[in-house]
Amino acid sequence: MQEISSLFQRRSVDIPALLAYGFTRHSEHYCYTTHLLNGQFRMQVTVSAAGEVDTTLTDTASGDEYILHKISRTTGAFVGAVREAWQQVLEDIAGHCFPVSVFKTGQACQVVDYIRTRYHHELEFLWPRFPDNAIFRRSDNQKWYGALLTTRPASLGLAGEGPIEILDLRMDPDAVIQLTDNVHYFPGFHMNKKHWITIVLDGPVASGEIFSRIDDSYQLAARK
Repeated sequence: MQEISSLFQRRSVDIPALLAYGFTRHSEHYCYTTHLLNGQFRMQVTVSAAGEVDTTLTDTASGDEYILHKISRTTGAFVGAVREAWQQVLEDIAGHCFPVSVFKTGQACQVVDYIRTRYHHELEFLWPRFPDNAIFRRSDNQKWYGALLTTRPASLGLAGEGPIEILDLRMDPDAVIQLTDNVHYFPGFHMNKKHWITIVLDGPVASGEIFSRIDDSYQLAARK
């Protein structure tokens, strides 16, 4: 069984999405009610303004609260069915109302928004061992055209201790040679350095220029 905290890990609440989903506001909380297993249980989901999630299951016949689904050591076909239905509701709410919120820099958020708006693509987190790394890929040929990664400055030969967020993009080899200066553009991090460049986000490269490079990378990924 997944804990509630793990279902909503690395996600942030979208209040308008909660309201569109069917939540109603009650003081500082938002509440949603549904029924499980053909009405045997009433499930209430409560979300605080800060995004904290809690649930209550009530047996509709007796009016008593049901808690066995939250006890991982409790087994059996019936409790398993309750637990699965409960978790499906939470997974659906997470998917609709809690967008993934991993990257923190302003430009990382701008990049995500730009690609979502222009290409209708979402981040794909492919590596469970590296939850701070994600990619964008084309829908038609599945080729990557961008990667948002978290690393240490030393990985790029920079000073500093705290993590930095970087963007890897495709680029023509001649442009890679011309632009790589280890200030604005760096050799592709964990990529083919002949065909990829890296940009440090919230750094010296303006957002408009980054968007233009994303468009170029998208087009390059169309090539066979």
